Amino acid sequence: MGTRPEIIKMAPVYHELVRRGAPVALLHTGQHKDLAEPMYDFFGIRPDFSLHLNRSADTLEHLSALLIEKIGQVIVSTMPRAVLVHGDTSSALMAAMAAFYHQIPVAHVEAGLRSHDAYDPFPEEKNRELIARIARWHFAPTQQAAENLRREGIAVDAIRVVGNTAVDAVLIGQQRIQDNADLPLETDALPIKHMRDHRVILVTAHRRENWDGPLLSVAKAVLAIVQEFPDVVVVWPVHANPAVKKTVHSVLGKLPAELAHRVFLIPPLSYPAMVDMLTKSWLVMTDSGGLQEEAASVHVPILVLRETTERPELVTVGAGRLVGTDREVIVNEVRALWNNTAQYEAMREALNPFGDGTAAKQIVDRLLARDAAST
Repeated sequence: MGTRPEIIKMAPVYHELVRRGAPVALLHTGQHKDLAEPMYDFFGIRPDFSLHLNRSADTLEHLSALLIEKIGQVIVSTMPRAVLVHGDTSSALMAAMAAFYHQIPVAHVEAGLRSHDAYDPFPEEKNRELIARIARWHFAPTQQAAENLRREGIAVDAIRVVGNTAVDAVLIGQQRIQDNADLPLETDALPIKHMRDHRVILVTAHRRENWDGPLLSVAKAVLAIVQEFPDVVVVWPVHANPAVKKTVHSVLGKLPAELAHRVFLIPPLSYPAMVDMLTKSWLVMTDSGGLQEEAASVHVPILVLRETTERPELVTVGAGRLVGTDREVIVNEVRALWNNTAQYEAMREALNPFGDGTAAKQIVDRLLARDAAST
C-alpha cells in the first residue's frame, strides 16, 4: 500500500493479521509521501519495506515499469505465502503482476468495483479489471461488486462479500480520537465550532477527469450555494495539485467579507481531522470514492460530483446522489435538501451499504483458513 486511501483501508487488515499472530510484512509503494507518514503514525504501523522510485518521466508506462521491478525485488526477498493488494492503483496492479510472475497467490481487497467505462476513472477501471484476472481471493465490499465479478467469469467460490474496510477504519479512527482528547486536529482551528446554527458542507474534488471545466463549475456552484443560503458554511480541503488550487481559488479565493467568513479553503486534512470533520458536516459534496464510504459510515448525505460511479450501492440505498459537475444541478440538489427535511433525513438514515465494520476480520478468517491455500 502507498496511497492515502490504501493505507486507511488496509490498516484494519494489517492489524487483524498481527492480532491473530500471522507473519506479515508491509510494503509501502511510495506514493503520497507527505501524507503517508502521518497516516502510518495514526494507525500505529511501520512499513517493513519502502520503495523510492527515481522517476524520470511522468508517464504511466514509466511508473509501471519501475513499480513492477521494485515490488518484484521485495517479493523475491520475502517469498510470502500470499500478496494482498487493494483497490485499483497502478501499484496494486503491478504488485499483482509481480506476485503472479513468482506464482504467489494474490488476495484482492475491495474487489469488483466497476464503473463499466474503461476510461472513467482512468486508469483505475482497467487496473481493477486486470487484477481480477490474477487474484485467487476476491474480497468484495458489496453484493453488487460480487455480481460484477461473477459476470466476468470469476468463480463463485473465489468471491467473498465482506463489506468495505473503510467502515472498519472509520470506527478505528473515531475510537482513537475519543481515546486521545489531546490529539491535534487541523479542524480545531476552524471557527465552525462557534457556528452551531450553521450547516457545514464538506467539499472535495480532485479527480483528473474533473480538472479545468468541471472543477470550475463545481466551484461556481459552491459560490452560488453560499450566496443563496446564509446558514451554509463550506469547508473545502483543496488538493495540493497546482491546477486544482488555481481553479478553486480563482472562484472562491477572494470573496467579499459577507461571504468569505463562511468559506474555508484549507490544505488537505489528515485522516483523523477528516473523520472529525465528517462528524460535524451536514452534507458532503465529493468526487472521492473513499469519502463516499466514509460519509456513509457516519450517516452524512453525499452528493457525488461525478458522471459515473463504481459505488452505485450508495445511490441505490438512498444515502447519496450522483449529480455530476453541472452548476445548476448541484445547486438544485442542495436546495432540495435544504428545503425538505424529510428528504434529507431519509438520506441520513439510509442503511450503510458498505458493511458493519467487520470486513478485516472476515478477510483474515478466509486467508488463515486451513484450506485457503488450495481454494
